[in-house]
Amino acid sequence: MEKDTCQVNVIDKDKVELAQKSMPDFTTLAETAEVFSLLGDLSRLRIVQALSTTELCVCDLAAILETSSSAVSHQLRLLRTKGIVRFRREGKIAYYSLADEHVHQLLSQMIEHIQEC
Repeated sequence: MEKDTCQVNVIDKDKVELAQKSMPDFTTLAETAEVFSLLGDLSRLRIVQALSTTELCVCDLAAILETSSSAVSHQLRLLRTKGIVRFRREGKIAYYSLADEHVHQLLSQMIEHIQEC
């Protein structure tokens, strides 16, 4: 089996500098890691996928996931704290949608990537 590490220690200073300059600050990367961690949960990922097609209420999402409304509400609360979803209230019903197009694009591109592998 071929080794997957360098067999010599050679550093390309130009590439290292380029990578360092293009890297976001630590706080931004930490928040990004938190978002990916949230999306790493299958239930939350299914919620985000469902919301990528249309706005849905908690009851709709509970039916789609075949779980309780309280379980869905808990997951939505976590997603909302990180700006992945947003909600609006219409009377007694809370409707949820993706916070913006970036979330939809991220999910679509990742699913496309997985399907191509």
